[in-house]
Amino acid sequence: MAAVFTDLHAQSGLKSLEDFLSGKTYISGDVISKDDVKVFGAVPTKPGSEFPNASRWYDSISAVLASRFPGKAVGVKFGAAGAAPAAEPAKEAADDDDDLDLFGDETEEDKKAAAEREAAKASSSKKKESGKSSVLMDIKPWDDETDMKKLEGSVRSVEMPGLLWGASKLVPVGYGIKKLQIMMTIVDDLVSVDTLIEERLTVEPCNEYIQSCDIVAFNKI
Repeated sequence: MAAVFTDLHAQSGLKSLEDFLSGKTYISGDVISKDDVKVFGAVPTKPGSEFPNASRWYDSISAVLASRFPGKAVGVKFGAAGAAPAAEPAKEAADDDDDLDLFGDETEEDKKAAAEREAAKASSSKKKESGKSSVLMDIKPWDDETDMKKLEGSVRSVEMPGLLWGASKLVPVGYGIKKLQIMMTIVDDLVSVDTLIEERLTVEPCNEYIQSCDIVAFNKI
């Protein structure tokens, strides 16, 4: 059943989003989807600290979108409804543009240079394209006395370009011991799971809580 959100620009709307995201990483499922992008577009600014779930979700979606749109933003403004006077300068600018020759004769050299630029852009775009993977990992503590909240906190404190932590849960292992099972999304060209485990999760300070890490599932997105 589709989730329904209203008035996301107001405190009441953000409260409903905060409650909905309790125990969730994304709006629908364990990975980012178009639902997240739609809701993100309806939230005008990052929710405040009184909405920790919504704020964390907003940061996650913002990071993913920023990686997909690397161009430098210069900012845009939206005028209020009925702001008719602002149309006059635009009309004057349009009149001035009538004096410009936008379709002058294009030489063969110009055409060749334009084609080379387009080819260079296409080649550059292909190089920047990188696949993503969804990874499910088991993280085991030292014993039944390990603080699992601190263990999960140490895991999520690991930050790398192209790494996004997702939903998690505690799974009983036996003898009162539980392991942390956590999802993550990675950009394949930026994150090596082996390096993440060997150089970040099983060394100080994380190894105070973490005994070992195992990959349960690894799927290309």
